[in-house]
Amino acid sequence: MSDTNSLSWFKKFQLFILSIGPGLFIIGYNIGTGSVTSMASTGAEYGMMLTLPLLLSCIFTYILIVVFGKYTIVTGDTVIHSYKRHFGKPVGLFVLIALIFTEAVGSVGVMAIVTQVTQEWTRPLTSSGNGIDPLYSTIAYGAILYTLLWNGKQNFFEKVLAFFVGVMGVSFLVTMVMVIPEPSEVIAGIVSGIPNESGAFLLVASMVGTTMGAVIYVVRSVLIKGKGWGLEQLNLEKRDAKVSAIVMFVLSISVMAAAAGTLYQQGLKVDNAIDMVKLLEPFAGRFALSIFVGGILAAGLSSLFPHIMLAPILLADYKGENPNFKSTTNRLISLSIILLTLVVPLFGGRPVFIMIMSQAFIAVITPVVIFLMMILMNRKDLVGKHSLSPMKNILVGSIVIFSVIMAVLGLIGIFSI
Repeated sequence: MSDTNSLSWFKKFQLFILSIGPGLFIIGYNIGTGSVTSMASTGAEYGMMLTLPLLLSCIFTYILIVVFGKYTIVTGDTVIHSYKRHFGKPVGLFVLIALIFTEAVGSVGVMAIVTQVTQEWTRPLTSSGNGIDPLYSTIAYGAILYTLLWNGKQNFFEKVLAFFVGVMGVSFLVTMVMVIPEPSEVIAGIVSGIPNESGAFLLVASMVGTTMGAVIYVVRSVLIKGKGWGLEQLNLEKRDAKVSAIVMFVLSISVMAAAAGTLYQQGLKVDNAIDMVKLLEPFAGRFALSIFVGGILAAGLSSLFPHIMLAPILLADYKGENPNFKSTTNRLISLSIILLTLVVPLFGGRPVFIMIMSQAFIAVITPVVIFLMMILMNRKDLVGKHSLSPMKNILVGSIVIFSVIMAVLGLIGIFSI
């Protein structure tokens, strides 16, 4: 009887995971090394003072996920293909090229950070004390991801992301529990304002850039179409969006809290994920550090896996087709993205700077993508009774303004470095 019950529970869990597949993609993509770096830097420098911008960005992300998802469910059309049809081919091409370029550059930064963290953590495990060379770990991680991608089935990809997200979630939450700050600090962070400093502006823009990036709304549209969701799945689409937003906030706040509970107390700042690895051990111990590193690696791989899938997905979106990951062309495109990640270990570079520039670029394109969707969602000839109400127009319009402000703040922060 117990075996039957456990089997039934496992099947129900599997069905739930498959029902939130598009949400898992968003979580895996968003909570990567860029997000970990942003949250760790924020927690180390400002404690929990930037909790409110993080919360707002997650709420806004939920709203936008629902809006973009509803458009695809109602019209049966994906985002970039719709932009090409209704705003002209140049607009569709601009969005397509901007997103592919950003994600290609971002993948280089993500892989570089993952391999550098691997090198730092493995120093005590190697006789030379140098750790695993980033070139070797880049090749190893790339081979693993490409092997997983070779399967070519969306349901399989969702299970892979579920595994990465699960490891990442457990790691970050356990680390937070070990070094959690006082509850009063968290409450103070929620009610406090943003410090009037260029560094704070850059961190806020970086947080918003990793949470509200345009690509997640575009890609989720393709995944929803691929799952065949129709009007009867509108409630399921909202639940999927809700799970994405809540998990993103919980994981992000756990990294921020881990840094706030240790490094902020000592006045130590973090510029990248490697600094977090170096500085956390004296306060949390090798065991807690190992758990945190496991979370970073899972975050990096869960982000890289969607990254190498993105170009085929976006190209399929532009053409109005379902992506075929088994096609020779798409396999070569994904392989090219993986080979691109060898740039830093072979020729050198600053992965954190690469990530910041990538996030700054996506912050600029995001308001454009949202505004275009706002126009389409007000066309009753396309969406009928599902067009945006006056209140939702005000809300989405406010989000557009918010995203523009974040883009400006990010550029101000970059130019003042």
